[in-house]
Amino acid sequence: MMTGKMTRLARNGVALAAVATAGVLMAQATPGAPQVRDPSGLNLPANLQIFGKQDPNVRKPTAIVNDSVITGTDVDQRMNMTLALNNMKIPDAERDQVRLQVLRQLIDETLQIQEAKANEIAVTTGEMDQSFDRIARNFKQTPAQFREYLRSVGSSDRSLRRQIEGELAWNRLLRKKVTPFVNVGDEEVKAILDRLKASQGTEEYHIKEIYLSSTPERSGEVVANARKMIEQMRGGAPFEYFARNFSEASTRAVDGDLDWVKLAVLPPELQDAASKMGVGQIAGPVEIAGGYSILYLVDKRQVLMADPRDAKLSLRQLTVKFPAGTTQAQASQRAAAFAKATQAINGCGGVSKVATDIGAEVVDNDSVTIRQLPPQLQEILMKMQIGQSTPPFGSPEEGVRALVLCGRDDARVAGLPSSDAVQAKLEEDRVNLRAQRMLRDIRRDAVVEYR
Repeated sequence: MMTGKMTRLARNGVALAAVATAGVLMAQATPGAPQVRDPSGLNLPANLQIFGKQDPNVRKPTAIVNDSVITGTDVDQRMNMTLALNNMKIPDAERDQVRLQVLRQLIDETLQIQEAKANEIAVTTGEMDQSFDRIARNFKQTPAQFREYLRSVGSSDRSLRRQIEGELAWNRLLRKKVTPFVNVGDEEVKAILDRLKASQGTEEYHIKEIYLSSTPERSGEVVANARKMIEQMRGGAPFEYFARNFSEASTRAVDGDLDWVKLAVLPPELQDAASKMGVGQIAGPVEIAGGYSILYLVDKRQVLMADPRDAKLSLRQLTVKFPAGTTQAQASQRAAAFAKATQAINGCGGVSKVATDIGAEVVDNDSVTIRQLPPQLQEILMKMQIGQSTPPFGSPEEGVRALVLCGRDDARVAGLPSSDAVQAKLEEDRVNLRAQRMLRDIRRDAVVEYR
């Protein structure tokens, strides 16, 4: 859910313009071989030979991008930062693959900064400082503490500031060269509103996707890699991390987000998979034309209909934190005592006394919707009565918690979005699409030398 969203599956593979430093790949048709139509559009010979042993998938972790150097240290620091901030651990056997993905990201980032400077767009030191400080606050640290944290995980503030520079420069370039030329007509907006009215009551699915291209020869390898990703995601790794780093669809730029779609717009294989998924579930790898997809169902709804999960809740949360070094057995014992105490609560008026008795912290929230909560809690809260408590939930590291329902304002029938909201969404989609095309053209013109 991120910045912008693409609303259609896009199968544009990500390719880097590169100058090979060793080996030569040459193709030659066998004399007299029949000419077969080449579906790639690249005019490849029907029967080719490869001369040289260079593996195009093997890249050394340094590059010169139009005279700008990306070092192995740059790659390591960005990889360490990305893994640490996403709270991820990867097996040693997969580190080389992740390094290649990070290197590609750094090359794109360098190209974006260079293109912005060529258009007289620069990001000041003060602007990068402001963004860095804001990110530090998001992690509940001071800037000095956050710099020390980055160093402790094998990264640096320089790596994050470089990423900040790339994002700010690229966004400003888009505002200068793309956004002013994106137009959405009144008739287009009206057509969308008319379609929404006509589809009232039909189901929509908010889906994120990772697309991995494959050939028959590589299908086993691709499926194995996809299953490793799914295993890590089910273990808590963010879906968005894998979409951003491994997906080969243009939606990788928006963390694989397809936005709200009707199943009819998806390939049949994905329709079948999505229709069987519950909110918060992951499915795949699903074989489709040209490769495999991994799906994540963020949410689903009925168009212009009231949804129970849009009900606004008034909640009181009780939290008991565990001391460092608490074992699983000790955590289970304390959780059982916590559960007994919270299940005895009769109404929110009794929360404070129970909290005092068991040494729990209490936090109130009067404006959260059921939809904003994790899927496991959504189902529980939709069935709860006022004054009841959820079962305990948590972990040995973060302690145990429970939510007490103090009030509920049921959702009203959803209305049509405003014309301005529809227009803004259309403009956002078109800017994202043109941004992908612009980056593709920049890559084609780039000179990238791997060392």
